[in-house]
Amino acid sequence: MNREELLVLKDEAENHLVNELLPFWMSRMTDEVNGGFVTHFDRNGKDTGEDEKSLIAQTRSVYTLASAHRAGYGGGLLAGMAGHGVDYLIGRMWDDEQGGFYWMTDRSGNVRNDMKIIYGHSFAIYSLSEYTLATGDPRGAEYAGKVFDLIQKYCADTMYGGYWEMFHRDWTLCGPGSRGGDRKTLDVHMHLMEAFTTLYECTGKEVHRRKLMEIIDNLLNRFLHPLYKTGIPQFFKDWTPAPQIKFDIIWGWDRFTGQGQKANTTDNTSFGHNTEFAWLLLHALDILKISPENYRDIFKTIFEHTIRNGIDREFGGVFVEGPNSGGVSDMEKEFWQQAEVLIGMLDAFLLLKDPDYLSAYKNVHRFVFDKMINRGVGEWYPLMTREGEPIWTHMSHSWKINYHTVRSMIQSIERLNRVLAEF
Repeated sequence: MNREELLVLKDEAENHLVNELLPFWMSRMTDEVNGGFVTHFDRNGKDTGEDEKSLIAQTRSVYTLASAHRAGYGGGLLAGMAGHGVDYLIGRMWDDEQGGFYWMTDRSGNVRNDMKIIYGHSFAIYSLSEYTLATGDPRGAEYAGKVFDLIQKYCADTMYGGYWEMFHRDWTLCGPGSRGGDRKTLDVHMHLMEAFTTLYECTGKEVHRRKLMEIIDNLLNRFLHPLYKTGIPQFFKDWTPAPQIKFDIIWGWDRFTGQGQKANTTDNTSFGHNTEFAWLLLHALDILKISPENYRDIFKTIFEHTIRNGIDREFGGVFVEGPNSGGVSDMEKEFWQQAEVLIGMLDAFLLLKDPDYLSAYKNVHRFVFDKMINRGVGEWYPLMTREGEPIWTHMSHSWKINYHTVRSMIQSIERLNRVLAEF
């Protein structure tokens, strides 16, 4: 691509972020009556009336608002909105007796599910740390630190390493199988890495740096396939790969309803997760002040696997997943894979200087902007056919929220500016 093409892509991203995405959320998400955020919207952006506020949606919304404010968007309004979300998290979702955040409340703030799910707590650390970095409000760092300490106390597996993920209210581990108490997942550990990165950036504490380095080591040496460097989704406690099953408390399994276990249980990897892991690791190394050249071969292997297997050369966009050795097993297009690969392909180019990555970025960018954005509403369709026809049409619920889409635009614009500086 030439400089003019890159400028067009950047202008599209900026216009979408400033005039579509952020206005979509700023105009409808704040719950002025009960506190926190409304997060369930239909195809037309109308409130569906769903009576729930999940920890994952509330924390991701705080992150989105705080990170956009820190990046210079919103004219100051986003900081106040993020603070409104923090008020709800601390005031209605924090467990004063047992510590940690409840998994679910209703809209009024009554607890509906009191479990302690580490997936949600990873985003509590991430969002609250980002909130303090963005606004200076010390409450974010305070509660992020409290959650970090609880995770080290109750969730760390001191025998085999890594973290347990599914707990009852009192931090006793859940049972095995679909209750999730015998599994360790790539998803949770990857998000703990991004959380510890932002926590360390916020506090500068040595213990936060040390635990960040530890989880990076686990991810690189436990969760990645030894040959292909692709992510393996689930493990048992001793790091034996486990069949990828659906948990009772789930995320990302919406469209596998009725299935307790995926067909390719021990040989499937997500192109979106692999690329997201790579760019999050690059960011962690930057915060740690460690050269990415130390991991250059790993980054190259991960990024190459994505562009060889995950990019749809015919219809555009990113496939969902495929075998570790290569190929595709799911050709549908989910919103979050597109969002993460946009960032990852720009990072791949900046690190490796191969123009194929810019071509891959353009491919995914065009799919998103030509097919996935719900024009006139402002958010992205969650799931599409390979060709780009909507399968699901809601704009938001507890699992499909603003975190991936807004972050993708903010991070892509920042990287496009860096790419342009080299042209």
